[in-house]
This record gives sequence, C-alpha cells and structure tokens, in this order.
Amino acid sequence: MANKRKIRRIGILTAGGDSPGLNAAIRAVGKACVGEYGIEVMGIYDGFRGLIDKHARPMALDDFSGILTVGGTILGTGRDKPEKMRMPDGTVRDMTADALRSYEEMGLDCLVCLGGGGTQRNALHLMQAGMDVVTLPKTIDNDIHGTDVSFGFDTAVSIATEAIDRLHSTAESHQRIMVLELMGNQTGWITLAAGVAGGADVILIPELQYDPAIVAESILCRSRRGKRFSIVAVAEGVFPAAEAAEAKRAGTQLPKRDRRTEGPGSIVARELAQMTGIETRETVLGYVQRGGTPTARDRILATAVGTRCAELLARGKTGFLVACKGDECRPVPLEEVAGKRNLVPADHPLIESARAVGICMGDEL
Repeated sequence: MANKRKIRRIGILTAGGDSPGLNAAIRAVGKACVGEYGIEVMGIYDGFRGLIDKHARPMALDDFSGILTVGGTILGTGRDKPEKMRMPDGTVRDMTADALRSYEEMGLDCLVCLGGGGTQRNALHLMQAGMDVVTLPKTIDNDIHGTDVSFGFDTAVSIATEAIDRLHSTAESHQRIMVLELMGNQTGWITLAAGVAGGADVILIPELQYDPAIVAESILCRSRRGKRFSIVAVAEGVFPAAEAAEAKRAGTQLPKRDRRTEGPGSIVARELAQMTGIETRETVLGYVQRGGTPTARDRILATAVGTRCAELLARGKTGFLVACKGDECRPVPLEEVAGKRNLVPADHPLIESARAVGICMGDEL
C-alpha cells in the first residue's frame, strides 16, 4: 500500500459481472469524495475499455442522487482485460500502455475499480505498470480473497432463498424432487447459504465433489420416512467425485460445461430420476440472482466500503482492496488479494450446521 502525493481527481469504473450494490458503492465513493474531501470524480463507462477509450465524464453530487436502491451500474460494465483486449477485427492486443496514457491524459491521480476476482487481477496489473489504483469487493459469489464478504452476495442469497421457498409448495404438491441450479462456478457460497436458509434437503457445491449414489440414497431414505418431496440445491460448478478423480489421474482440467446444452442442474436431475424412480424437475435461476434492488445489508456494506475508500484516498493512500474484516473496513494490499480465491472450506461452520440438521452434502450419508 502506497502513501503518495495529494489525490485531487479519481476515475471510477465497474468491471466484470453486474451485481446488486454497485450503484450504492459508486454513490458512497462519489458523495464522500466530492462532498466531504473535495476530490473530483470522473465516471468511466463500460469498464477498462472505457478507460482506454476515455469514455468518461466529470460527476457532480447530483449524479449520485437517487441511485442507492437501483440495481446494476449506472457506469455500465465489461469483462475486458487491459493486457488482453479484443479488437473490433477479432485480434487480441495488450492495451496496457494505452490505458496508462488515457489515465494520464484525463489527469487522474487514482483509478477506483469496483469488481470481483478478475478485476483485482486487472487492477494489480495496472498498478504494476505504474498506475495508482484502489479496488472495492464486488461479487455475488463472495469469492474475493482478503475480505469476509463482498457486496452483492447477500442480495443473491436472498433471491436464491426465495426461489427455494417457492419450490417447496410445488415439490410437495406433486411429490417430486426439485433441483435448483444456482450461480457459483468455482465456489459454493450462494448455494450453501441459500440451501441452509431455504431448508434444502441436498446441497451440492464445487468444493465437495458429490457421489450421485449417496445423493440418491439420501432422497430414498427421506421417502422411506414418509417425506413426499426433496429439494436439491446445486451450484453450477459441481462435478461428480468419479469425474473429478478421473481428471486428476489423467492430469487434466475438469471441462467447462456448456450450459446451453446440459448444465449441472440438468445432469443431477437426470441422475436422480434414473436412480430413485421419483419424478424430478429442474429449475435454473441464472441471472435473476444478479438483478434488482440490493438488500439493506448490501446497501450498508457498499456504503461502508465506499466511504472508507474515499477517506483513505483523501489521505493519499493507494494500492489496496477495501476489505471487510469483522465490523471494520480496512485496506489490504492488492498483492495479497489478486490471483487468490475465497473457497468454502470443508470444515466451515455452515457445512457442519447443514450436516447437523440432516442436509446431505453429497459426499457422505
């Protein structure tokens, strides 16, 4: 983390997937910087591509009014990497030098990047190239290393939990297995939290490869006890244990499934229907988890990290992620964050709680 010259003008952008709470964070950074510390704010549109193209404008206090409860991001977003940017002709170029030039031409003293794991890596890359940067932790997946929680996560869990609540009535009415596929390609935080909160009977997450036979037997045990239905919450990144073991033996990566053909929820539903003989249906919640109004908790979190960011900028500090640690927002050097992922540990208390109330995690009965 660096202590440098006085910061008079910052650029702010959002990158990666959209997430509830982004506008609340933009509002917090902007209102605190402009209103409290006299720091000018340039709003940069469409992520790092907007930085390179200088697609930006000065923002005043009025620009931050009325956006606290709005989903998405008023600045737009993108998944471009400065060092690997796709051009209109389809070629890929390293645009790092162009990003630095735009940064200097706009007279910026620091770039504030709101984003997830990829954004942390991109920000570190720009910092190592000579730019002053600060990042805020945004992702519904809650997988950013160095922070306890990211804004957007609570809203996604609330939406997923409501979906499970609604599936209960249909499952019970028709005596079905209902499989709900949730977001989480590398990590299972959403599925674990929503599954516990929604009373799922089976929770499958990427960190614990599942055995279809164990899942089927847990459902049949429920049936033998007179239970008329089962709810199965599945993270989109799950793989059967046998498939994972085979990939490990072969020294290959697990394939990235094309969910346009058959996603993990569909695969699990098919397996369970065949192994249990019980009518099974699948629901994919998809992008619904990322949309709409952020919860009160996400608004509070985004406001806290945004105002803390402004305070640290006013003190001339850069080169960090504004992390949430307990009840505090504190700076964590980007070098300690970028390239790492916050996975669900196998001994996490929420997993232990799930097992204690009889939820099958797919790896043991």
